[in-house]
Amino acid sequence: MSNINLLFRKRIGIPQNEVITFQNLDKVLEKTAKSIPFENLCIIENRTKEITRENLASKILKQHEGGLCYELNSILYFFLIENNLSPTLIRGVTYNHMQQQWSATGNTHVLNLITHNGQEYLVDTGFGGNLPLKPVTLSGETVASSNGEFRVDREDSEHGDYILYMKLNHKGEDWKIGYALNSKEKIQNINELNEVQKIIIDHPESAFNKKPLITKITDKGNITLTDTSFTQ
Repeated sequence: MSNINLLFRKRIGIPQNEVITFQNLDKVLEKTAKSIPFENLCIIENRTKEITRENLASKILKQHEGGLCYELNSILYFFLIENNLSPTLIRGVTYNHMQQQWSATGNTHVLNLITHNGQEYLVDTGFGGNLPLKPVTLSGETVASSNGEFRVDREDSEHGDYILYMKLNHKGEDWKIGYALNSKEKIQNINELNEVQKIIIDHPESAFNKKPLITKITDKGNITLTDTSFTQ
């Protein structure tokens, strides 16, 4: 077993001898969401490092920190590769519901796609409190988890060819846009994510370069800590 495989299993609480398959990916996603927080402390504290396999493993698996989408989904990507699941990293654009528009930072959301039995699935552990906690098929079928209901519809737009919709528990009855994604543009090299990180650090409208944010899924919902509030 590789270092990342062993350390990831230890971090989220999966036995070394348990075989990871597509069928138990929902267990992996739920344990990951409840173990590794979505947070931006490195950016706020001005201690970010280059995005590499080694730096991600050190930060998230050895130092037990969390991270943002491009970090969390990348470490998941390496873990899934180690377990023969052949993921692909792609980019997307989140939707800002406060401003009723697509994020000004562009396609800086990073997520995984996995193909199983000829069908593509979205696999995302880097979307804060909005995580599906299960693979979501790109066929439009609704998936339900302890966090709500999720579906991915085929919709061509300037931002890609699919849109994730979500109906989160305790947050209204309406379906809302999560993000658009482009299934055709694969991330060829992890180094590309340094561009994403730079935008998130520097962009004036980045949601993650102004104040600290830590959020994590729990058995009862999720918890969020900022510089001025704690929400449970």
